[in-house]
Amino acid sequence: MKKTLFLNPPSFDGFDGGAGARYQAKREITSFWYPTWLAQPAALVTGSKLIDAPPHNQTVEDVLKIASDYELVIMHTSTPSLANDVKCAEAIKAQNRDIVIGFIGAHVAVLPEKTLVDNPVLDFVCRNEFDYTCKEIAEGKDFSEIKGLSYRDQNGNIIHNQERELIHDWDAMPSVLPIYAQHLNIKKYFIGYLLHPYISFYTGRGCPAKCSFCLWPQTIGGHNYRAKSPEAVGKEMEMAKSLFGDSVREYMFDDDTFTIDKQRAIAISEHLKKLKLTWSCNARANLDYDTLKQLRDNGLRLLLVGFESGNQQILDGIRKGIKLEVARKFMENCRKLGIKVHGTFIIGLPNENRETIEETIRFACEVNPHTIQVSIAAPYPGTELYRQALENNWFSKENLISEFGIQTSTLAYPNLSSAQIEDAVEQMYRKFYFRPQAIIPIVTEMLTDTQMLRRRLREGKEFFAYLKERKEKAPI
Repeated sequence: MKKTLFLNPPSFDGFDGGAGARYQAKREITSFWYPTWLAQPAALVTGSKLIDAPPHNQTVEDVLKIASDYELVIMHTSTPSLANDVKCAEAIKAQNRDIVIGFIGAHVAVLPEKTLVDNPVLDFVCRNEFDYTCKEIAEGKDFSEIKGLSYRDQNGNIIHNQERELIHDWDAMPSVLPIYAQHLNIKKYFIGYLLHPYISFYTGRGCPAKCSFCLWPQTIGGHNYRAKSPEAVGKEMEMAKSLFGDSVREYMFDDDTFTIDKQRAIAISEHLKKLKLTWSCNARANLDYDTLKQLRDNGLRLLLVGFESGNQQILDGIRKGIKLEVARKFMENCRKLGIKVHGTFIIGLPNENRETIEETIRFACEVNPHTIQVSIAAPYPGTELYRQALENNWFSKENLISEFGIQTSTLAYPNLSSAQIEDAVEQMYRKFYFRPQAIIPIVTEMLTDTQMLRRRLREGKEFFAYLKERKEKAPI
């Protein structure tokens, strides 16, 4: 087994490279997701090390000291962070020209040829679901025999091996939790709407939904939800309690749609209730009351829900598969049951204009989730949104983030400019949060929890600093 380092490299201050959803960028407040995409193959490679540099404030110099002892470095990258990650790879290679370096992630899975041509420092990239590809590389298997691998041979030729099959036996996949416990400081990970400290991870991959903008199902995970059995997840959560005790206040199941199989979700929640664990998960805004009640009774605290837009035409255009009236009923049920909701919205999707932005703001205020996140539509390579943008000449610029790591709009429409899309982010945040209906629950939360009081005050300061930075530094 090669001595292997899995690396999420240093980046912009506050840049959440581990984000596994639709985009990686600097967040409005200090926020870091766990590097599950790296931790999963690390769990397959005995004796490997995982470094998640951004939340641990590790510099390139720190990484170089550690990397000097390794033979193989596998780095996670993304479309917005690629140039930065390549610079880190070049620094590692300059220190040791014999070290083997490869990238994983959605960007290189979609553009393996271009990535290798443009970046001679890379020896390989992994396509598809790359977990077992990484394992076989670490085992020293000849590159020519490894499925799902694109690599540079000894003559400099770029070779693309046959595709690797998707993973179906998820019960056989080792847990990432021991990797977290061994290599990461859980107190370094913050998400504004989750209790601290929290832990997030996947119990499966794939999403049956066909949303045109969503990155992972269209590039790596596919549209068939493949997951661990409730019994396997129950054992994993017993392990979690053994590893972390009571130090973790909340577990977040980050599967694209954890609740798509309602009976499975309920069965897992029954294990969580026995362990007396508080938990949250991703969900679609169409869960029925009875399912919500069972999940709440078994420890569910919060749902992360992608509403995306308050305009039905836009939702239909991105194939969201949700009707606004259904989402309204869902939110009514969550309020009745006391389930908190963090709602995510996207500005700048196809058919967006100033009127539809106002509709989305009104809808968000009407359904009134506990907290919200407002993103800019990000056309990642490999997604239908990217293809549409190319075909319709919607691209106004290339970079998904500014030089400071702030998300920008690469799209513009005949009746809506990139600048208007970017300005709408601040507009929506201000109109949503500067209301008594939003402020009072947050203040009440602060008054009943000293830790939450300190945290919200810090987050408030960061949030206003972010809005100021966006206005001053984001390109027009």
